[in-house]
Amino acid sequence: MTNSSRNPKVDGFLRKAKTWREEYEKLRNIVLDCELNEEFKWMHPCYTFEDKNIVLIHGFKEYCALLFHKGALLQDAHRILIQQTENVQGARQIRFTNVQEIVEMETILKAYIHEAIEVEKAGLEVIYKKTTAYIIPEEFQNKLDAIPALKAAFEALTPGRQRAYILYFSVPKQSKTRESRIEKSMQQILGGKGLND
Repeated sequence: MTNSSRNPKVDGFLRKAKTWREEYEKLRNIVLDCELNEEFKWMHPCYTFEDKNIVLIHGFKEYCALLFHKGALLQDAHRILIQQTENVQGARQIRFTNVQEIVEMETILKAYIHEAIEVEKAGLEVIYKKTTAYIIPEEFQNKLDAIPALKAAFEALTPGRQRAYILYFSVPKQSKTRESRIEKSMQQILGGKGLND
């Protein structure tokens, strides 16, 4: 791969990385060998094919990972793809705790990346659960019923933003905590913003 295909923002990301730097660099080289475009999205190196997200490199405290945006559509012949949480519908990770794991899996990783490219070329799409399939917490439903402007603002949000709020409001076991989250989020919803905007 020539240096021209390397995004300077990713170079900066790697320079600043306090952990996983060697692993990130190895993953970067593997992905670039698959002839994807290197971009920097969501504060991480992201690799695209014809402007479609294929794979992202990211790290956490315990591991770093390749995140396949449509990983749920991959065959996963080696059973190495991980669904981060039960609410993640399309994306899947392959996790690493050291650079040696990456080196040993290079051929497999390239095969998964090429399969992900083929999924994109074929135009396959993850079928996402509709927002209406999620149960709206009673406390939030009461607010939506009582405040027409809130209901209209919530319904105007994208399905992904609606889901994020529903899941965020649903997590607490205590009604008091759910109500507190709803109260704190109302202005954001009324402003047409998502949970993390």
